[in-house]
Amino acid sequence: MGKRLITQRRGRGGPQYRSPSHRHVDDVRLPPFDEGVGTVKDLIQAPGRTSPLAVIDFNGVTDYQLAAAGTKVGQKIYVGGEKVAAGNITRLSRIPEGTAIHNIESKPGDGGKYAKTAGSSATVVSRGEKVVVLMPSGAMKEFNPECRAAIGVVAGGGRGDKPLAKAGKNYLTLRSRSTANKKVSGVAMNAADHPHGGGSHPHVGGPNCQKRTASPGQKVGFLPKKKRK
Repeated sequence: MGKRLITQRRGRGGPQYRSPSHRHVDDVRLPPFDEGVGTVKDLIQAPGRTSPLAVIDFNGVTDYQLAAAGTKVGQKIYVGGEKVAAGNITRLSRIPEGTAIHNIESKPGDGGKYAKTAGSSATVVSRGEKVVVLMPSGAMKEFNPECRAAIGVVAGGGRGDKPLAKAGKNYLTLRSRSTANKKVSGVAMNAADHPHGGGSHPHVGGPNCQKRTASPGQKVGFLPKKKRK
């Protein structure tokens, strides 16, 4: 009997791949209201996130948002409006071209999906029937003008400058993100454990490009390019 591939085991769940949700602070979604003013009460570290969080008080209601670079305690955070300042939240249709943004909604009201890691940001390129945004990957993406985003660059951009230094710290860091810290290549496994396994020396032993309709146990290696429309 062979074993499940690592990607299959991760999808199935279990103790080794279960996210420690009891340690997570908040889902960090954009506020559900369109207009408001809040005050930054504190900046905290959140396990499982690469950036610090800003604790914001909206008229007695505590909310958590990704801290933008330059955010400080006592700063006013405006939701809605056209004031362009780091940390403020508004619709894409109101943000000028060339502005750095983060935590962008994919659909109006979903709370934010894109550009949420430390040091990342996207850039508004043009506005019209659709708002074109230059994503951190370099791709251009169109958004509904009613989608909202936070202005500025996500704080914590220098996190990669400090090395982890030892395996234990890497293990604890990845555990907060429910990610295994050790990986084994398919060619190093037995034939019963992976399609690339087996043989007297590590080699794939055949084509490593699989069709998109392959079963999950066969879908390893590369996938063919998408057909052009």
